[in-house]
Amino acid sequence: MFYAIRFDIVGSMSATVTPSATSPAESAAGTLPTAEGSTTGTAVTAAAGPTARPALNWRIRFGALSIIWGFSFLLIKVGTEGYAPFQVTLGRLLSGTAVLAVAMVVRRERLPRGARTWGHLAVAAFFLNALPFSLFAHAELTIPSTLAGICNATSPLWGMALSLVALSEDRPTRRRVAGLGLGFLGVLTVLGAWQGFSGLDFSGTAMALLASLSYPIGWIYVRRTLAGNGSSTLALTGSQLFLGTAQIALVTPLFTSAPDGFPLLPTLAVVALGALGTGLAVLLQYGLVEEVGPTTAQMVTYFIPVIATAAGVAVLGEQLSWNTPVGALVVLAGAALTQGRARGGRAASSRASSD
Repeated sequence: MFYAIRFDIVGSMSATVTPSATSPAESAAGTLPTAEGSTTGTAVTAAAGPTARPALNWRIRFGALSIIWGFSFLLIKVGTEGYAPFQVTLGRLLSGTAVLAVAMVVRRERLPRGARTWGHLAVAAFFLNALPFSLFAHAELTIPSTLAGICNATSPLWGMALSLVALSEDRPTRRRVAGLGLGFLGVLTVLGAWQGFSGLDFSGTAMALLASLSYPIGWIYVRRTLAGNGSSTLALTGSQLFLGTAQIALVTPLFTSAPDGFPLLPTLAVVALGALGTGLAVLLQYGLVEEVGPTTAQMVTYFIPVIATAAGVAVLGEQLSWNTPVGALVVLAGAALTQGRARGGRAASSRASSD
C-alpha cells in the first residue's frame, strides 16, 4: 500500500527511505512486498540474468501498478463491510502468497535456507505485512479510504526521519530536512490541525499513521539483517508473505469469530486485494525495476494517493473538504524533496551495495 521506494539496497518488501542514483543494471534485483505502493530495497543480492522483453510496454504496466495500489484502500474498505479487519488481512495474505507461490514454482525458485534467515524474515513479515495490513484494515472501520491512502503516503517521511537516526550512511541535507518539515506540515493540513482536529476519528487516523510508520521500521530491519543473503528476491518475498500469513492465522481466531457467511462483494474485494495488490503488483514492480530502473519505477509512489482519493470519492461517495487534497499535495511535495539525490560518499556506497 504499498509510497516511496528505496532501491539503493536491491530488492525488499514494501516503500521508502530514499531512492539512490543507481542505474537499471545496478539495481536489477527487485523488491519485497509490503503494502500498497510500498516497496523498498533490501540488502539482499539477487542474481540478475538476461530477461526476455515483456510483451506489454512498461508505461502500461506502470499505469496498471498505480491503479492496483491506488484502489487497494477502497478494497480494504469494501472488505471490512463483510469481514473483521483480521479476516481481511488473512484473506489478503493468503491470496497474495498463493500468487507468489505459483510464480516461484514456475520460475523454479528455491526457498531460503537457514534458521537465522527465516527468523529475520519473520520479523520483516510482522512489520511489513501483518502489522500494517491489520492496522489499515482496523483504521478503515472509522476513517474514509481517502484518508487512509493519504496517511500511507507519509511512509517516505517516516522512513527518512528514521534512516537519519538508524543508518549512518544517510546524512541530512537542507533539501531533505526541508522536505521532511514540508511533508509533516501537509499531514497537519490534511488533519485540520487549526480546527483542533474536529470531526476526525483520532484512533482510526492514529492506526493509519502507525501502519505507515511500520513500513520503514521493517525496511531498516531488512537492510541491517538480510544483506548478502544470496536468495532471490522472489523467494524471500514469497517466504515473507507465508510467514505473515501464519502470524495472522494464529491471531485471527483469538479476536474474531468465524464469519456467518461469505458476502460476494467483500469476498471479491479481499481476494483482489491480495491477488492483485499484494501478489501481481509485486511481480509488476520487479519487471519495472529491471526494465526502467528504480528512479522511474519509484514514481508510482506519487500516483497512489491521488488514485486512492479519486476512487474513494467516485466509487464510495466519500466526502472531501478542501484541506484534504491540498494537504495531500503538500505531503507528496515534501516526500519528493526527501528523495533528493545523495551526494558523494553516500551515493557511492549506494551504488556499491547494489552491484
